[in-house]
Amino acid sequence: MVDYIGVDDVARLIRSIGPGEFIERLAGEILADYRRWDEFEKSARVASHSAVGVIELMPTTDGKLYSFKYVNGHPQNTAAGLLTVTAFGVLADVATGYPLLLSELTVTTALRTAATSALAARLLARPAPRTMALIGNGAQSEFQAIAFHRMLGIRELRLYDVDRAATAKLERNLAAIEALADLSCVRAASAADACRGADIVTTVTADKRNAVILTPPMLRPGMHVNAVGGDCPGKTELHPDVLRSPHARVVVEYAPQSRVEGEIQQMPPDYPVIELAAIAAGRTPGRAAESDLTIFDSVGFALEDYSALRFLHSLLEEGHIERRRIDLVPQLGDPKDLFGGTLGAGAVRRRLRKSA
Repeated sequence: MVDYIGVDDVARLIRSIGPGEFIERLAGEILADYRRWDEFEKSARVASHSAVGVIELMPTTDGKLYSFKYVNGHPQNTAAGLLTVTAFGVLADVATGYPLLLSELTVTTALRTAATSALAARLLARPAPRTMALIGNGAQSEFQAIAFHRMLGIRELRLYDVDRAATAKLERNLAAIEALADLSCVRAASAADACRGADIVTTVTADKRNAVILTPPMLRPGMHVNAVGGDCPGKTELHPDVLRSPHARVVVEYAPQSRVEGEIQQMPPDYPVIELAAIAAGRTPGRAAESDLTIFDSVGFALEDYSALRFLHSLLEEGHIERRRIDLVPQLGDPKDLFGGTLGAGAVRRRLRKSA
């Protein structure tokens, strides 16, 4: 039998622990795994693109545990009442190849994306940021707001979205969270207006196109940019001149993947970037100078899903979630008799007695 964690399980877990604490603890797990970067087998995700979206597989292993995530990205889904992104994942034992856990990852991906964003900002942003522009107020925005409030002390959000209903939704959801009582939200008239006075600028837009959300005049040296929305070929948020700025210091998760999917897909193949693991391990400083315009070109990497699945499984083992199991793998008395143990007369009779 294989452990199973569903959407309701994760929702109960987050309500029990609190979203801010969960994100911060998950960020700690992600940091610990990035610090042992060399132990992981790394590859860019396997993507199947269509005219309306993408379906991807994201695998990795440290030689002891193996994980993969199935995830889609279909920006037009909301028009049909469907989520833009859905995901599930598997954590498996390398020694036997047996799956240990099958889990939802739609909600958890939003949590781990926010955790990684805030972790990177801790390593890259100037000390004591207080104001963040949050451009794109859709499905990921609440998670980003919670993470940056909890982990960096953000106390003012400057909000902008072309869809005013999305901003109203974000304000309503944040107002209902008691832990965010000291967080103020200010509606901005434009992306440029949102950036005024901000220490950190987070972009989480969903359009699958080469959008221009941020331009050089909106930014100033010393800011930190958390570019989350551009995460597949042909989908970007930053004007190329932002990346060409002499102050730009660009950090990515895994360069071979980011050069195809991230903001830096707009740049030449030799465009200089720093991998997050080097900063996490202390081999490279996050910010070389006060005037650096640090940019976290985030596309999401399989290691972060590995961390999330491992963290969820540990919480299950500790009893934070009610244990549920599914018969994803046959249990056989004789491992050499698959037919007899599943389709044979004796196995059928046992199943009938169980269901009676």
